Amino acid sequence: MIAPSLLLGLDVGSTTVKAVVLDQDGTLLFSRYTRHYSEVYATVLALLRIVDEAYPGVSLKIGAAGSGAITLAGKLGLAFIQEVLASGLAIRTLLPQTDVSIELGGEDAKLTFFRGGVDQRMNETCAGGTGAFIDQMAAFIQTDAAGLDGLAARHTTIYPIASRCGVFAKTDILPLLNEGSSREDIAASIMQSVVNQTVSGLARGRSIEGTVVFLGGPLTFLPSLRQRFAETLGLAPDRAVLPEHSEFFVAIGAALSLRDAAETRTLAGVIAALADSAGNEVKDVLPALFADAESRAAFVPATAGGMSSVSPWSRPRATPGSAWTAAPPPSRPCLSTTRGAFCTPHTAPAREIPWARPWTS
Repeated sequence: MIAPSLLLGLDVGSTTVKAVVLDQDGTLLFSRYTRHYSEVYATVLALLRIVDEAYPGVSLKIGAAGSGAITLAGKLGLAFIQEVLASGLAIRTLLPQTDVSIELGGEDAKLTFFRGGVDQRMNETCAGGTGAFIDQMAAFIQTDAAGLDGLAARHTTIYPIASRCGVFAKTDILPLLNEGSSREDIAASIMQSVVNQTVSGLARGRSIEGTVVFLGGPLTFLPSLRQRFAETLGLAPDRAVLPEHSEFFVAIGAALSLRDAAETRTLAGVIAALADSAGNEVKDVLPALFADAESRAAFVPATAGGMSSVSPWSRPRATPGSAWTAAPPPSRPCLSTTRGAFCTPHTAPAREIPWARPWTS
């Protein structure tokens, strides 16, 4: 018989959505992992419908975590827990022997030290060295993340590649391709650059040692990436741990955080509320530029024609013995409350280009 109250945890990340259902003892009963391709609400809605079909009419305690869950949780009245805290709670509950956890997501990286007091660190605004970076680099050498992993497993040489920025990484990769370096070696070098970025950017001199747990999608699905971490950190095989359900630890933590909560809900109301918003994510975050069609119509005539279609470099070139005078810009509309008002045409003063002065012998 299904327990009268279950725990539903959502992890709405930058590239994927994860959902888990636990019983009150923390046993995992259900899990789903899927990319959302920027259709966050629609993907969450689809997952909730699957959960509702699996557990129809069951009372649930629902919690959400992840970068994409803040607005969603507020809109639906769900409990929200910050993802680093959710991940830490799951680790302390399921893997209390952990010394350090390394978690890579779509656009974030998290490093948590559990010995000598909990010390949690997360990347800031740069997605270098994360799943999105790996996807970008894989596409650059004409494969995907799984293909990159397969290539890296057959490497013989590691090259230094920047991972702080995709543009810098491509700048390092392109010469290697031009010089005939193998795609296998480049793939492994990309994985190594992710390790370097994580260790240098988050550890900042603190030793990563003891029992190290790998979490998150990239570390779950890319064995060569885990291998690069283990070799770089000098971890023995029994110290580099990939736990079961490693890709769901944030969602599991979101669910576990509600163990002592009193409020329960059925999914029918949540699904109905979310169905009204699916496909309108931006409208919930950014205000409309125009309140209505009338305000837009009033704005357009006042700004139309403000740009000249003549390229500045299409003007006649100066020739020796002549001076070039800049043509005045066309009249441009003023941003004023008077509809159709135009600014006074401005004529630029004549200016002489030094090299256009008359030739002298």
